Amino acid sequence: MPPKKKDAAENKPIIMGRMGTNLKCGIVGLPNVGKSTFFNVLTKSTVAASNFSFCTIEPNESRVAVPDERWNFLCDYHKPMSKVPAFLNIMDIAGLVKGASEGEGLGNAFLSHISQVDAIMHMCRLFDGEDIEHVEGDVNPVRDIEIIHNELRLKDVELVKKQVEGARKDAARGGADKNKQFAYDTLCKVLDLVEEQEKHVRFGNWDLKETEEINKHLFLTAKPMIYLLNLSKKDYVRKKNKWLMKVKEWVDAHDPGAAVIPFSGAFETELVDLQTDDEKQAFFTETGVTSALDKIIITGYKALGLIYFFTCGADEVKAWTIQKGFKAPQAAGKIHTDFEKGFIMAEIMKYTDFKEMGSENAVKAAGAYRQKGKEYFVEDGDIIFFRFNAGAGLTDAKKK
Repeated sequence: MPPKKKDAAENKPIIMGRMGTNLKCGIVGLPNVGKSTFFNVLTKSTVAASNFSFCTIEPNESRVAVPDERWNFLCDYHKPMSKVPAFLNIMDIAGLVKGASEGEGLGNAFLSHISQVDAIMHMCRLFDGEDIEHVEGDVNPVRDIEIIHNELRLKDVELVKKQVEGARKDAARGGADKNKQFAYDTLCKVLDLVEEQEKHVRFGNWDLKETEEINKHLFLTAKPMIYLLNLSKKDYVRKKNKWLMKVKEWVDAHDPGAAVIPFSGAFETELVDLQTDDEKQAFFTETGVTSALDKIIITGYKALGLIYFFTCGADEVKAWTIQKGFKAPQAAGKIHTDFEKGFIMAEIMKYTDFKEMGSENAVKAAGAYRQKGKEYFVEDGDIIFFRFNAGAGLTDAKKK
């Protein structure tokens, strides 16, 4: 008797949030904590960054290249005419204040902007400075984090209450429709979590089916969070600040596993003004520290559940963004929809094998060049050539 086929759902990864590859990180925090300064140095743009609350009103958006030594190596090796890295989409969102969920500050508008992003870079102010006012009167990043967490949670309470009522009516009208009853039951569990237990949605114990239902509603507290600790240049260089350990302890207790990254907006601003690599290297040597921006970008990209594969050749080296858990045909569809429709196989080299062995022919000779079918889950950094049934007016397999 042939082995029983596994249910497809068994192997399907549980991913909370929007499905897709055009996902965004939003920079969130209280006013005057350094959000726009960070956005400016990250994107080398000139967004207004002033010493008063709500300097940013409408969100600013940009994208930044994801730094990757693998992509650099492949570009150096192939010397292509076109070089396309992966990109991280960033949104600078105006400052939240206590009471935003009830309309304080620019309240509901800002919270609606947060609903448009898929991961949150939570900017926390650890630097002093009487010339830069603090909306709460003094510097206390733990209190500030709790304010943001609470405002996001209260907004979700308001949202899910409305949805529970709608789902209750749908379930009553649906009679024996189990899906409508399931949707209602799941939303009731969400409401209990965010209102009674005062926890964020992402901290619930959800199975795959519940997660798929929750993903329809894009709750604010379902979004993963990265904590960026904005230090003065002096504290960043000496790697000391009285709040560093307190913030880390709070995050470990209330958001276990979340990334905590110290950086300095003042340090990065000085660095971005330097024109040459030699000037930047001299600055690193003088201060004894380096930029934290690469780490922040890579962490943000991973928080969105994104990975990328490479296509390589003399014409182009390109990093193609996909969501973790994509199978080979879905990845092929990122290049062209006909690649997915007519998918035959994916010919794959691991980047480490290619770099170590020095050429595609050497990888083939070593038996490390793999042919994978429709069930292969693409891994980060795979170098792929897709073969497909031309059809649809296409005549040749195309390597981008």
